[in-house]
Amino acid sequence: MRVVAVIPARYGSTRLLGKPLADIGGKPMIQHVYESVSRARELDRVLVATDDRRIERAVKRFGGDVMMTSKHHQSGTDRLAEVARKIRADWLVNIQGDLPFIHAETIARALRPLRQNRSIPMGTVCTPIYSQDEWRNPNVVKVLHDRAGFALCFSRAPIPYVRNGSVDLEGQPLVPRSKSRLTGATFFSSLHA
Repeated sequence: MRVVAVIPARYGSTRLLGKPLADIGGKPMIQHVYESVSRARELDRVLVATDDRRIERAVKRFGGDVMMTSKHHQSGTDRLAEVARKIRADWLVNIQGDLPFIHAETIARALRPLRQNRSIPMGTVCTPIYSQDEWRNPNVVKVLHDRAGFALCFSRAPIPYVRNGSVDLEGQPLVPRSKSRLTGATFFSSLHA
């Protein structure tokens, strides 16, 4: 099985222009992501997919593997799909470009169910949300999954969506800075090619 991690990186981020090149401790964010992902032993290749020459130059400067893609993609998944048509891989792991400190074990967790059951077409890892602020934050993607762990839906809005905004996930009156555990998840995705 040839497993390739693809890190889509776009300079024109709507939330933070130039985010992949943001300096973190003297290195661009994309370098931190690349180095963190490269620690995953399950991967045969790590590749940055970008539409921007500045990102391409930064990746080449630290010795990373990079591929230029179309400027017309609407999402990182679209960028990954273009890469999938150009390279040889059995599985593609789509790593969000703004996860500079992702752990190799997180990638292994995403791949484990796919290796155990080849009929599963794709996977994602998720983690519980314990903070009301994260639950309401549209920058945190939430996932609702069934008892077997299969995702039913993803949302940037709270799940369940609270229309009047006065209750928490358990239907209790909303108390600011509550320490109760919420059921949601943040994610990165692992796509089976």
